[in-house]
Amino acid sequence: MEVTRLFDLLDNYLEKYPTQETALAGKRNGQWIKYSIQEYVENTNNLSYGMLKLGIKPGDKVGIVSGNRPEWNMIDFAIMQIGAISIPIYPTISSDDYQYILNHAEMKMIFMEGKELRKKLEPILPQITTLKEIYSFDDLGPEYKFLDQLIDLGKQNSQPELLEKLKAEINADEMATIIYTSGTTGNPKGVMLSHSNIVNQVKKLSGIPASWSKTALSFLPLCHAYERMLVYLYQYLGMSVYYAESLGTIAENIKEVNPTMMSCVPRLLEKIYDKLYLSGKKLSFVQRVIYYWAFDLATKFQLEGMGWWYNLKFKIADKLIYSKWRAAIGGNFDIVVSGGSAIQTHIASFFSAIGMPVFEGYGLSETSPVIAVHQRVKHGRKYGTVGLPLEGVEVKLAERDEITCRGHNVMLGYYKDPELTAQVIDANGWLHTGDTGKFSSEGQLIITGRLKSIFKTSFGKYVNPQAIESRFTESPFFENMIVLGENKKFAAALISPDFVYLKSWCGKHNISFTTNDEIIENEQVVKRLQTEVKKYNHYFGDFEQVKRYQLVPDEWTAAIGFLSPTLKIKRNVIEAHYADRIEKLFS
Repeated sequence: MEVTRLFDLLDNYLEKYPTQETALAGKRNGQWIKYSIQEYVENTNNLSYGMLKLGIKPGDKVGIVSGNRPEWNMIDFAIMQIGAISIPIYPTISSDDYQYILNHAEMKMIFMEGKELRKKLEPILPQITTLKEIYSFDDLGPEYKFLDQLIDLGKQNSQPELLEKLKAEINADEMATIIYTSGTTGNPKGVMLSHSNIVNQVKKLSGIPASWSKTALSFLPLCHAYERMLVYLYQYLGMSVYYAESLGTIAENIKEVNPTMMSCVPRLLEKIYDKLYLSGKKLSFVQRVIYYWAFDLATKFQLEGMGWWYNLKFKIADKLIYSKWRAAIGGNFDIVVSGGSAIQTHIASFFSAIGMPVFEGYGLSETSPVIAVHQRVKHGRKYGTVGLPLEGVEVKLAERDEITCRGHNVMLGYYKDPELTAQVIDANGWLHTGDTGKFSSEGQLIITGRLKSIFKTSFGKYVNPQAIESRFTESPFFENMIVLGENKKFAAALISPDFVYLKSWCGKHNISFTTNDEIIENEQVVKRLQTEVKKYNHYFGDFEQVKRYQLVPDEWTAAIGFLSPTLKIKRNVIEAHYADRIEKLFS
């Protein structure tokens, strides 16, 4: 059948892959709960019937505030196939952001996961005048409505003819969803995406040559356009989607599920890389020499032109070392999609060498989300680039090398904000990303920075802080970093060390400590990190080098609001929090 609207994916799956035993699976309390495609479709339709009975109409806004679980997908499709607008919301945002989004979207109904989230939202609910219905995913007690009750309501009020009529009236170019960007500054922006925006992404990506398999693991937030679109793609291809129980159980879940595909952010791969690196320290001298020889060899891996001598060494390293790493990780991967931020070249090389082929992509929520992606075609995949523009997407560099794109992926606009929409999408339909880039000689897109992040020193020199931060965080000692210096004489930085690695280093050097503050104030640690800063400064010109820096004892996470859900630094939040420290850096 022809898929033109997002909910067509269900009928397509049912028609083409009716014998698939597991369409969706989620792990709860140590047990995998699985749904066949037939159960998936039945539950989705019953949820639609239940919503219709409650008075939800085409155009109404319905929110989903939850982590990843099979019911998320059922609710998402149930909303869209009756013509309502599905609005996913991060469970980790602030109460102020919740209040803004629920009011701005004029939410009629929301689904919430868990008691803690309910407690967080309850104080602001009286201020949401449009909200009529609130359902929890699980039974939280007699005072709350929950999902199974809505499914039962749907069963008792089944209206298949009405549902088919509503589905038939929905045009592919109509709005399907609003994605409120987590952002790093200001209020969240409501990105309006049509069925056609996302369906075209799914179809174009499915046409990329790959060994599409039958099992995918998902753990990045479904609220984000990146993971959500990939899960639609998995379903278009008839794959089983398994949701990890939590970030802490990913390694265990990989071994249980043995997936051939998953997506991740670079920081996850970096943590696995660091863990493998540290593991070699425990080996005997001879074993350690072989281990780090193989480790270094993997970081130099390239897809083409390595020569017979490298290939011979590679075969030996694979037999001795890489095969053991694959077994430890759960290695059956055909594609590991990396996105959200740039991955360091040696990390991508390393994982591709050991049997976890990394495919990097680039895009925004406003572009549904993919603009460019690694592909299995000639010149389609090169480390240090984000690959070729996706078929049907035009990409060109505008003033100051800003990346702009035009095509089926460009959003309908920002909800209730035509002025902001006009600032981003010009009269000729080009969407201005705010990112800077360049093209390789072979046509691959290379991201060089963020236009708004680039600053000018008081000497008139432009500095790209993201290029510096990316280089410095290649060091196992540095977890996160922010480079500053707008209208100052020099560039300076705040550095959040990788305390896991640093504590291990302290242990080997008999340095005692009880707190992070004690670690970063220790004289030996200070000297070692001075050497590390000096090492990475050599990669940059004098005006770009970090002249002063401060170590901070805090670990920057999304939970405390310093990072976005995709682990990007929230510069304005960090600058406000460390205002006194920053002032001292430049005094």
